[in-house]
Amino acid sequence: MLRFKSIISRILWLNMIVVGSASILMPLALYLLLIKETNNLHRAAMHEQADRIAQHVSVSANGLWTLDLPEEMRDLYSEAYGRYVYAVMDSSGQVLFSSHSDRSSIFPQDTRSPEPAYMNVHEGSAAMSGASIPKEIAGRRVWIQVAENLSHRDVLIDDVVANFLQRVGWITLPILMLLLGIDIEIVRRAFRPVLEASRQASAIGPQRTDIRLAVEGIPNEIRPLVIAVNEALDRLERGLRVQRDFAADAAHELRTPLAILRTRIDTLADKPVSELLKQDVESMSRTVSQLLEMAELETLHVNPTDRAELRNVCAEVIEFIAPLAIAQGKNIGLVGHEQQVWVKGHPEMIARAVRNLLENAIRHTPPGASVEIAVESDGTVRVRDEGSGIGENERGLLFQRFWRRDRKRPGGAGLGLSIVQRIVEAHGGTVAVENRSAGGAQFSLNFALAD
Repeated sequence: MLRFKSIISRILWLNMIVVGSASILMPLALYLLLIKETNNLHRAAMHEQADRIAQHVSVSANGLWTLDLPEEMRDLYSEAYGRYVYAVMDSSGQVLFSSHSDRSSIFPQDTRSPEPAYMNVHEGSAAMSGASIPKEIAGRRVWIQVAENLSHRDVLIDDVVANFLQRVGWITLPILMLLLGIDIEIVRRAFRPVLEASRQASAIGPQRTDIRLAVEGIPNEIRPLVIAVNEALDRLERGLRVQRDFAADAAHELRTPLAILRTRIDTLADKPVSELLKQDVESMSRTVSQLLEMAELETLHVNPTDRAELRNVCAEVIEFIAPLAIAQGKNIGLVGHEQQVWVKGHPEMIARAVRNLLENAIRHTPPGASVEIAVESDGTVRVRDEGSGIGENERGLLFQRFWRRDRKRPGGAGLGLSIVQRIVEAHGGTVAVENRSAGGAQFSLNFALAD
């Protein structure tokens, strides 16, 4: 198969194919229509001649047949003119009248059918084409045979030239419309590589900077642009990688000093001050862990074949975080659908999202209140708390990085909900937040069910 590197050459070649095909198919179509129209005109002319001859056939009182043709018709059927012939036959097959001097029939094979029959016969070198048409005259049936010499020079001149254009000329418009449709398809095919490149470009995002536009098959006119875009994506990916590596390295390097600081705080004699410092260190450690997690999520790509069982994932998260809730005097539970709910996704990543929501709910729930996780059969996980709820003006800010409602309150850097949103988006799911009628907030994570 020919592959062109230029849009212009591709369009020209496809148009040449179309024009060449049209130059073959149009004459062929016109030829077939001409033959069909010729046959129709010929048969109509034979019927007309049979009707005219029948008008001059009669039966006398003594039962004898007579044929009295006018002068112009006798000339038309004369052997000297040689274009038309006729014969009149009765039901027994006897020839009553004939334009032949030997009073013979035109079609010896005529079976005298009750319906008009169309036949061909050769008389010497002449090809005769005509019809045998039954007629009722004075209550008696006769068959009028009429034929035309197809080799006569006047054949079709009177009929075809006068009728062909008006009966067949309509074919021009459909052919032109067909050519227009083919030209549209040619342009679409010529630009198909460009459309494919656009489809590839739509998949490029902060999490999929590894995608590059395919250069193979791209027309020469657009190839430099595609190469330039790929080079720009290379530079962009390198810049993003530097930023991600910096955040990950910085967070990783902070872990060791924090561990040392925690150890030294334990040696302080002033226990109240030590406890306050431990809380600050724990808050810093949590922020560092979230920074590392954010750096890891920047390159997260969920395998379409990954599957997770939601109820089991949520149960493991509750088991992990229950000591924290109990230490703060808060209740935690798992409710909802009791059967297994399989969804498309990575179990560990979904667990991280649920854990972040659960930690956030515990932080905003007063002592003695409850936090619960509800698993539903449609692949939805709902985390409910009994806190103060979410204000309408705050819902658009919740998932922004480093946003906190109360910056004076210790214990978080405002990264947990942005981590949740990133994980859910990577799974092709949705996250929503609303206030409960009984008080508190409800966060809903929806994942696609696995097959």
